[in-house]
Amino acid sequence: MIERPLTAKDRIILALDVDNLKEAEDLVKELKDYVGYFKVGLPLIVNYGFEAFRLLEEHGAKCYYDCKFHDIPHTVQKACISLVKNNVNFFNVHIQGGSKMTSAVVRASRAAAKSIGVEPPTILGVTLLSSFGQKTLTTELCVDKNIEDFVLQLAKVAKDTGLDGVVASAEEARRIRKEIGEDFIILCPATRPTWSSVNDQVRVDTPRDAIMAGVDFMVVGRPITTADDPIGAANLIIDEIETALEDKKVLC
Repeated sequence: MIERPLTAKDRIILALDVDNLKEAEDLVKELKDYVGYFKVGLPLIVNYGFEAFRLLEEHGAKCYYDCKFHDIPHTVQKACISLVKNNVNFFNVHIQGGSKMTSAVVRASRAAAKSIGVEPPTILGVTLLSSFGQKTLTTELCVDKNIEDFVLQLAKVAKDTGLDGVVASAEEARRIRKEIGEDFIILCPATRPTWSSVNDQVRVDTPRDAIMAGVDFMVVGRPITTADDPIGAANLIIDEIETALEDKKVLC
């Protein structure tokens, strides 16, 4: 299991949504002391495979693999076993793959970790993509629930099948934290400080929103990676998180 975040910096997961390994390496070298983890997603994996993970290891950086596996249980559990054997200990799967899939992933991943003598991985369940709004959920997926109810139901499936937490927006995190409890990781996938644009996301939160809602980790990408001063941008977000944590202590 990964450590729960202790500092503001630890809560930031920087999205390496680039398709060039050199560009990724430059970001890691520049920002590894200002963020807790680096998110590896499809662009890097499609182009470079496990080299992307090795890059982070070489620079002493921590990895969160945003794989979003969603397939039949046997296929996904085999993929997750491979991740564990390659020292990837923080990743996610789609809860909408069903309880049989998520249960199989948890069992297989923990068994693989035990067999090679490493800590069990931390596996999160993706609830609903941040690019989805209520209209998409209702008219395209034909789900007759509001987003918060739908995400909460998926979070309960995640908890019941042994996943360590979920990927959800801050708005949804409030109910998840209240109904499922403190011992459950919540990662906010689309975090944008007030001074940045939202780009192609629909359900977007500020760092302060995330902290006040009980989120543990937050993914930040372009507000840092495309800034004229990436370190300065990261420090602004760290300051916002620290202020929110202090305010939350007072409110509690």
